Amino acid sequence: MFIKQINRNDLVKPLQAVVGIVERKQPLPILSNVLLKKTGNMLRLVTTDLEIQIEAKQTVELQESDGPDSITISAKKFQDILKAIPEESVISLDIQESKLLVKANKSKFSLQTLPAQDFPNLTDQLEGATQIRIKQGKMKRLLSSVQHAMAQQDIRYYLNGVLVVVENSSIKLVATDGHRLAYIAEEMEEDYPKLEVILSRKTVNELLKQLTDSDDELLIELAEKQVRFNFADTTMTSKVIDGKFPDYTRVIPNHTNHLVLNRVVIMQALQRAAILSNEKFRGVRLLLTENNLQIISNNSEQEEAQEDIETKYTGGPLDIGFNVNYLLDGINYLNSEEVTFSFGDQNSSLLVTTPEKNDYKYVVMPMRI
Repeated sequence: MFIKQINRNDLVKPLQAVVGIVERKQPLPILSNVLLKKTGNMLRLVTTDLEIQIEAKQTVELQESDGPDSITISAKKFQDILKAIPEESVISLDIQESKLLVKANKSKFSLQTLPAQDFPNLTDQLEGATQIRIKQGKMKRLLSSVQHAMAQQDIRYYLNGVLVVVENSSIKLVATDGHRLAYIAEEMEEDYPKLEVILSRKTVNELLKQLTDSDDELLIELAEKQVRFNFADTTMTSKVIDGKFPDYTRVIPNHTNHLVLNRVVIMQALQRAAILSNEKFRGVRLLLTENNLQIISNNSEQEEAQEDIETKYTGGPLDIGFNVNYLLDGINYLNSEEVTFSFGDQNSSLLVTTPEKNDYKYVVMPMRI
């Protein structure tokens, strides 16, 4: 008997933690599997796609058995079975020949297995890694603030992720797709040597799904070729993107014409204007005068939307266009009551910040409308 009895919920939680990176169609069949391994009174569940490896642990009462202490089965099928079994059910797992028998109440499932010794493990490349301790909620907020600016399947592969820069007592996260750039920084309690790594899009998205908004600790191990995240009973190890990220400091402008707006007011005005913007290019025009901001959008059907907001603008008249989705992304994740738009001329990028704070910067390139 592999496991004589285990509560269904004690299997669901760790399986949910590891199954997110598994894809049904894999070049190697075993990559669609989850590794189940008994170690003492610990059950370990491991998945990998050869770029990321996730391991979750669950303490359970395990009985001694003469059978193997590890096996691999289809991760998605196992998850579907557990979802269909009533909560609080007691499950038994038994290996017979090349099958894993899953029994619960009066239900019985027979799953095909693959040998545990064939399951690939990521080579540990974390020797001499820099260790950073940060609250889970804080790291989740940092990732959420920049993730929308990541490129998607860009030929410039180093843009398909998030740059993490650790230097002295700060951690900085940067993402750009060439049309906009998001930057956020956070002060930490300790000093660290300078280190830069690029997290892949898949790693970032998986972290956003798994990290909680709590003060629970997240231990990050950063090395030149690999990074590891340890939180709760889960360990996520990932390769980093090998490439040179652009010099983001050169992209962030130093404009002197500022416009302070209520964040909710400008966000709602942009959302209304977006309704009649061109479906493909999503452009809106911002017309700035001394006491007014006018937002105009139109589409190929000659329809038009116009929004007027009373403002106190410190620069001269300006007519400039932007992708409305990019603008909304830049202010949607902010918690501040007000937001500052800083402008140059009609050919210059827009800088979005928060008043009296220097920890968040969002840059959007203009577009012709």
